[in-house]
Amino acid sequence: MVHLFQVGAGSGGMPVLDAIARDSRITRVTLVEPDVFQKHNVERHLFGRSAIGRLKATVAVEWLRERRSDLIVEPLAWDLCDPARHGELINRVAACDIGVCAADNESAKFQFDALMRHAKKPWALGEVLSGGIGGLVHRFVPGGPCYGCVASHLQRTTTEAAPSPAPDYSAPGGPVPEVRIPASRAAIATVAGLHALLVLDLLDNPSAEAEFTTLLLSLRRTPGVFAEAYRPYRFRVPRQAGCLVCGVEPSGGDRAPEDLDVALDQAFSRLGDV
Repeated sequence: MVHLFQVGAGSGGMPVLDAIARDSRITRVTLVEPDVFQKHNVERHLFGRSAIGRLKATVAVEWLRERRSDLIVEPLAWDLCDPARHGELINRVAACDIGVCAADNESAKFQFDALMRHAKKPWALGEVLSGGIGGLVHRFVPGGPCYGCVASHLQRTTTEAAPSPAPDYSAPGGPVPEVRIPASRAAIATVAGLHALLVLDLLDNPSAEAEFTTLLLSLRRTPGVFAEAYRPYRFRVPRQAGCLVCGVEPSGGDRAPEDLDVALDQAFSRLGDV
């Protein structure tokens, strides 16, 4: 009996949720998704035109229950970064067993990371590279590196990096680029499938991060970026001693909700606008 906490039910998040929720070990899902399904979403989403104008969270619940009538699903049309919801989110994350982040902006990724680390829960994050030339899936476990550690490490050590690279969080005030060129449905589904597989692997092997933290898969040969298509790269990222995010935590790792807010504010102020 596993309680899944997920943020995001968009073109990447919904296929991840669909695949994971079909596993009988998942018995409860808490889904945070405030967006409304729009006409332009149809091209790359599991949902069809009948969902236009409706909350993605509501449609996601219907989708899941058609496939798992026994599944308990709590949809929350909340903004993960809304300070007014912070205490409620902390309580819900504390009750879950594993997390999935399918957010498409840096602020939400850092907020999700902070919530999961505070609750000491394992989680995974999937990212499709600009234009769908490849994708990454990161696995995080209690006591391991945070999202900032991983992004900084990959920025400094990869020799074949994608456009719109992750910012180097060892350099405060640096820019935080976002993916702006849409990926194809096929590329999104490929990365989402990897994301789902690694989440299920975390259920079987909670210390899976020790094998590798990040899986990068090239999908297209891209001059100056990827020399080969369909080539996997595995990275085992250590926790960074100078990380501006998890490095500000006390040695014990426990933090009251108000202290967590202060730590996040300090980290974001050093990183600049995210």
